[in-house]
Amino acid sequence: MHPSPDPAGPEEESVWDYPRPPRLEPVRQRLRVVFAGLTVADTREGFRVLETSHPPTYYCPPSALVPGLLGPPRRAGICEWKGRAVLFDLTAGGRVAQGAAWAYPDPTPGFRPIANYVAVYAGAMDACYVDDERVVPQPGGFYGGWITRAIRGPFKGGPGTMGW
Repeated sequence: MHPSPDPAGPEEESVWDYPRPPRLEPVRQRLRVVFAGLTVADTREGFRVLETSHPPTYYCPPSALVPGLLGPPRRAGICEWKGRAVLFDLTAGGRVAQGAAWAYPDPTPGFRPIANYVAVYAGAMDACYVDDERVVPQPGGFYGGWITRAIRGPFKGGPGTMGW
C-alpha cells in the first residue's frame, strides 16, 4: 500500500514521480560533505539516483574526496538495479564513521557512470550540502538519500514503510 504523496509546488519534486527502476542523472549543484569539522568531499561533478519513494542519493567522484579518507572496501549488499556495493569506513580528524560510505566498483550497465563514485550517509556526517542547503538524512538507517526543501515525500525508510 502506497501513502498519499505530499503536494509538490512549483520548483519542487515529488519522490512519487521518480521512476522505478531508478534513473541516474548528473548534477551540477555543488555537493559538499563535512565530517570531523573538515570538508571531506566537494564537487560540482556528481550524480544523483532517483527512485520512487526515495529522496535522491548523491554520488561524488573519487577525486572529490580528501585522499586517505576511506578505509579498505568491504563487501556490502546487492542492489537489484546498480549491482554489488562495497562499504567504507570514513576517517578524518581523529574520528571514524563506520560503514558511512559506499560505492559500486562494477555497476550494472545503466549505472556505469558512477563506477567507484562514493555516496555517504548524511546522518553519519557533521553536515552534507547541496549547493548551500544543508540536507536532512533519509529516515531510518538503511537508505542514504538526502532531503532538501525542494523534495517532497513521504519518504521510504522510517518505521512502517518497508512495504512501499
